[in-house]
Amino acid sequence: MAPRRDPSDDLFGPPEAPPPSAASSAISRPLAEGAPLAERLRPRSLGEVVGQDQLLGAQGSITRMLGRGSLASMILWGPPGVGKTTIARLLAEAAELSFVSLSAVFSGVADLKRAFDEARQRRRMGRRTLLFVDEIHRFNRAQQDGFLPVVEDGTVVLIGATTENPSFALNGALLSRCQVMVLKRLDAAGLEALLARAEAEAGRAIPLDPAAREVLLAMADGDGRYLLNLAEQLLALEDPSPLDPAGLSQLLAKRAALYDKDREEHYNLISALHKSLRGSDPDAGLYWFARMILGGEDPRYIARRLARFAAEDVGLADPSALPAAIAAWESYERLGSPEGELALAQLVVHLATAPKSNAVYAGWKAAQAAARETGSLAPPAHILNAPTKMMRDLGYGAGYAYDHDTEEGFSGQNYFPEGMARPRFYEPVGRGAEAEIAKRLAQWEKLRR
Repeated sequence: MAPRRDPSDDLFGPPEAPPPSAASSAISRPLAEGAPLAERLRPRSLGEVVGQDQLLGAQGSITRMLGRGSLASMILWGPPGVGKTTIARLLAEAAELSFVSLSAVFSGVADLKRAFDEARQRRRMGRRTLLFVDEIHRFNRAQQDGFLPVVEDGTVVLIGATTENPSFALNGALLSRCQVMVLKRLDAAGLEALLARAEAEAGRAIPLDPAAREVLLAMADGDGRYLLNLAEQLLALEDPSPLDPAGLSQLLAKRAALYDKDREEHYNLISALHKSLRGSDPDAGLYWFARMILGGEDPRYIARRLARFAAEDVGLADPSALPAAIAAWESYERLGSPEGELALAQLVVHLATAPKSNAVYAGWKAAQAAARETGSLAPPAHILNAPTKMMRDLGYGAGYAYDHDTEEGFSGQNYFPEGMARPRFYEPVGRGAEAEIAKRLAQWEKLRR
């Protein structure tokens, strides 16, 4: 009987003889002379990792997992510079697993197969492997599926690191076999703790006055590695005189805000803008608009979304909102950036401060549902045109009441298909211009009855 073939071989081809143990399997590695400050200050234990108490604190998810002696495969999801690689290394040490590191940017099928074969060989020798895959979302779907058999049978404990939302970036099958651990961007306290470690390592204070120190923390934008790189530049200055914010800005370039126009942050920020306007908060609306513009978003995309908001969330509560949206959009097209962005900013404030109504939006949805349900019902005969004698003989147009000829300018006739109960799709709210519309509709309903 032929030996059972490992399912992973279907993707990665026939097994290869494993090479000698790679350097990447070592936990403790000597630092090269002149190693960057961020590398010299890399935590040596999980307790030294800052800013991730929800995972590594006394009651943290990973702490409890280690306490049970059952380290599961997981995806570490978080922004750059918050400790994903460090946590993976320290987890291998804490769980007494061999550590193997791969990067999805530089590794291919052969690298994965080699790592799996080496892990199988270690397992036969009684030692398990923690396989760390950085930027795991960059592997394609087939490569991600290749992890399934080795995770399922316990050949490896997989720790994947990603800056992308795992729900969108990873296979559902792989996600179902891993726990997602969310790492937070470092807050001011966490960043300050890193600065204190940098100063202790250097044996002197970073040459900044208190105001400039706050600016430095803001420049890091929650990225601990980036902060330590900045601190290293400042500690290398020959002049120990403290810098003020202006001097700091001249010396260091500001970090660009994290924003990917085709990734999750794009949708997060437009959602924040939309909901701020719906919540009638012009200040928050301007803030999220500015964040998107500074992140490099196409203002035309924002203009398109603002026009949609005007129709969907303001509606007839302020009939001027949609024309204002189109005018702002056209103004941007004529002026371009940066002048045209002011027209969009004005629109943001207009929409945020306008009375809100989604009555037209809700009515349109209800009308679509009714149209699908009723199929091909014909209009009533009295509102059909009768351009020929035959059509007039068939009753087309018979009994039609011309509304302008009535005293109220309203005839109250039925315009729905015969036999269809009269529905009510549009329910105006009592805000803004719709309050007056509601009064007119109530009067017309009274006349209709």
